[in-house]
Amino acid sequence: MNANQPAETAGPPLPEPWLRGTLTEIAAVPRAVLHALELAAEDLQKWCGPLTGDELNGRPADLPAVAFHIRHISRSLDRLLTYAEGGALTREQMEALKNEAQPDTTREALFAELTTAFTSSAERVRNLAKIDLQQSRAVGKKALPTTVGGLLVHVADHTQRHVGQAITTAKLIAAQRA
Repeated sequence: MNANQPAETAGPPLPEPWLRGTLTEIAAVPRAVLHALELAAEDLQKWCGPLTGDELNGRPADLPAVAFHIRHISRSLDRLLTYAEGGALTREQMEALKNEAQPDTTREALFAELTTAFTSSAERVRNLAKIDLQQSRAVGKKALPTTVGGLLVHVADHTQRHVGQAITTAKLIAAQRA
């Protein structure tokens, strides 16, 4: 097995979630977001799941740790969806943001937080799919303007950006093992 490839899974590979013909009852934009979250969960498990706790928290070549990216995905989903729902961030959400880079997590806790975040986020996106995506929303202390749809699209692209960074770092770690 190549150090840059995870262990093989049983059976032929599935197409990416957006090509599986699922979630057809949901409008196109929220469906694409849900498919992006499914792909993120699958890719993180495939490429980062095999890493040890030390490897997840390590910073090869002084890159941000895989654990940071996974924790950031989990917590930014909550923050972005709070804005999409028309809410403001809580003190707890701001504290969680400040602690994303802390190298003190176990593999089990990290992936449990991620699983919870993906499950909760999918439900929240499904609820947002029922409203007008053109509704105005404001982001952050400066109340920067966007829409529900804009926030949903950003949920998908922001998540995928950090998935890519986590996978690249995981591949570097795997290559250093070899």
